[in-house]
Amino acid sequence: MGKGGRSVTRAQTAEKSAHTIQTFTDGRWVSPYNPLAKDAPELPSKGEIKAVIPKECFERSYLHSMYFVLRDTVMAVACAYIAHSTLSTDIPSELLSVDALKWFLGWNTYAFWMGCILTGHWVLAHECGHGAFSPSQTFNDFWGFIMHQAVLVPYFAWQYTHAKHHRRTNNIMDGESHVPNIAKEMGLNEKNERSGGYAAIHEAIGDGPFAMFQIFAHLVIGWPIYLMGFASTGRLGQDGKELQAGEIIDHYRPWSKMFPTKLRFKIALSTLGVIAAWVGLYFAAQEYGVLPVVLWYIGPLMWNQAWLVLYTWLQHNDPSVPQYGSDEWTWVKGALSTIDRPYGIFDFFHHKIGSTHVAHHLFHEMPFYKADVATASIKGFLEPKGLYNYDPTPWYVAMWRVAKTCHYIEDVDGVQYYKSLED
Repeated sequence: MGKGGRSVTRAQTAEKSAHTIQTFTDGRWVSPYNPLAKDAPELPSKGEIKAVIPKECFERSYLHSMYFVLRDTVMAVACAYIAHSTLSTDIPSELLSVDALKWFLGWNTYAFWMGCILTGHWVLAHECGHGAFSPSQTFNDFWGFIMHQAVLVPYFAWQYTHAKHHRRTNNIMDGESHVPNIAKEMGLNEKNERSGGYAAIHEAIGDGPFAMFQIFAHLVIGWPIYLMGFASTGRLGQDGKELQAGEIIDHYRPWSKMFPTKLRFKIALSTLGVIAAWVGLYFAAQEYGVLPVVLWYIGPLMWNQAWLVLYTWLQHNDPSVPQYGSDEWTWVKGALSTIDRPYGIFDFFHHKIGSTHVAHHLFHEMPFYKADVATASIKGFLEPKGLYNYDPTPWYVAMWRVAKTCHYIEDVDGVQYYKSLED
């Protein structure tokens, strides 16, 4: 998965200072907050932000949350029923035929919408991990484990690393998921010359194809690579020590440096759950064939994984949104680096996880069905100060822009901004 950034010194803030309130430049959205600007507003505390949100937004309900589990499950069953009634898992005998085209389009349509629906379950399990699903964490973990393990997510492992992502948002050293590469990690030397790696690939294939490669790397293979610890993780182990070259912090080994010793049993349980799911898929393939398993399960799973990576990628990355070294980072700075975006009809399926993400990062314990009200209050408080990030750009346009412009940062210290290999 490509990572990225641009270094900005304090002497380079004059142009960006004009963006403190201005949120569009040359037709492109620009974050209104520039921490390096001389007129940068003072950041409120978490308590001050919480004070403007109605208290009922923090009330969690067993019934309300379980209603959405039922709703999403009914939609999944209906989607499967329609596919079962209209599609066959047998490949048409004539591949260059109208029937073959219908077969191909039919199964891809099923995969897309089932993956979309299952992302709703994924979001609900994510709520469980945060403790926002119900007042009981035991109840949360029970349902979260079932829903996440069903889509091959190691529930307790990801619960821990995602909590770290919230604790260290946009922290260059100790962040988690979509942690940006620095210039030398991208294959650029001290003179900004290309010496290999992603920089050489970009030079060989050009701007557009490299952006397409970025999208493929993130949405198609990014999630399993991240879980295995090969990309997008932080630079520090759980003990606070910097990882050495070649060290991998994955989500599966109980002894991975990702996790404290006290979590080893839970990590093992999550890993066993994933193994059990794969064993079940193996026996299903033995019984029904590989192709039916791919059509019914793997196709939707890939769309599900694409959605979850897309959300985490777009909600924290933009050329105008800062990344912070340890010397500059604070929790409030990190949380306010989150971006709300519109996702149209997918807000219904995905419980508005992308359009109310600022509220979610500020208060992860808040149930998603109260996030709309909370977002309105937060926006009313932060926007006049130039501290609320809302990019109205359609998500697919924003994805292309981020893929083209958010490639690396110069270093791990100070305030950094994403830089593009096109520059």
